[in-house]
Amino acid sequence: MHSKKKVLAAAFAAVAALTLSSCGTDAPKDTSVADVSGSTPSKPATVLDQPFTKPDLVLTDTHGKTYDLRERTKGKPTLIYFGYTNCPDVCPLTMSNIALAKRALPEADQDKLQVVFVTTDPERDTPASLGSWLKAQDPDFTGLTGDFPAIQAGARQIGIGIDAPKKEKDGTIVSMHGAQVIAFSPKTDQGYVLYGEDTTAEDYTKDLPALVEGKNP
Repeated sequence: MHSKKKVLAAAFAAVAALTLSSCGTDAPKDTSVADVSGSTPSKPATVLDQPFTKPDLVLTDTHGKTYDLRERTKGKPTLIYFGYTNCPDVCPLTMSNIALAKRALPEADQDKLQVVFVTTDPERDTPASLGSWLKAQDPDFTGLTGDFPAIQAGARQIGIGIDAPKKEKDGTIVSMHGAQVIAFSPKTDQGYVLYGEDTTAEDYTKDLPALVEGKNP
């Protein structure tokens, strides 16, 4: 069992909204989350004292159909991540790590686990392009896109800050977003465990069996 740090969700939300990752850049990172927890930030699992309510998000999936996040994932172990397909590093690595860990689960548990990727760059991440990108990671992953204000509001509900994509001087488009993965319990539908961008495939592999059962990792 992993050592774990606990934080107050309300305090974390206030800090996490300010902690954004700029994929593919050398932007400085806010380290104040460690100050909130008072614990070593290197441990992968952060078990929240006050879990997050699942975001009220109704978006469009990769098949072009309406997807109600709360309804479709109710009673299922769910991992939610906000990112974008043109991210050169953090986003694809995070999804790849989760995909590798998922394949280590028994087939029945793989079927239970819901992995939801919500784009922070909906203008470029159409249902078709998002679906193609996710298929290379895991064909069963769910991709969601839609209006940016709705996506941003949904992210804020679980303490994740995202900014609208902007064009840099060299012409590249960068999406600033919190790089946390939040695990939601199948027992309560609450987001009770958080993972940072440094979480490895091995970390997820160790924790997923417990998360599928709604237990602490």
